[in-house]
Amino acid sequence: MSVEHIQNSVNDVITYLNENPKDALSNDPPVTAVMENGLRCRATGTGGESIVTDMPEAIGGGGSAPSPGWLSRAALATCDATRIALHAAHVGVTLDTLTVTIDSVSDDRGLLGLDDSVPAGPLSVQTQITIGAAGVDENVLREIVDFSVAHSPVSDGCRRATPTNINVEIA
Repeated sequence: MSVEHIQNSVNDVITYLNENPKDALSNDPPVTAVMENGLRCRATGTGGESIVTDMPEAIGGGGSAPSPGWLSRAALATCDATRIALHAAHVGVTLDTLTVTIDSVSDDRGLLGLDDSVPAGPLSVQTQITIGAAGVDENVLREIVDFSVAHSPVSDGCRRATPTNINVEIA
């Protein structure tokens, strides 16, 4: 898609939501995960989307697919990259280079419940962004990144506590 196409699309959505703010709130489509075999899981969405996860062999999985943690980092990297590209296009900047790498540090004792003081999730997350656009000032590129990461839905969900409800049905 061209920068102009993305820019026009974003402007149309902004105009619509400014005129119809009640339409900005929506329920995200659900994703359902089903255990297939051992630790291998398939997640599907209402539109037929599908991904598979598995755990490494060292912890009892088959190592046949990315782990949920890897997909979490992939979701963060792709969401940040998408948001940066979206905002760049919105302000009329054509990017020549955009790479987002997510790395994290985890302590497996949290996953296994060996120490209640150790979180199950990552202890830290590092984001490395490489961005470039011919003839565009470095400060403009930094503003694009800062704005975008602040408004990246997956990044936001990782940074802030999100109210969560867990309902259990015994089959």
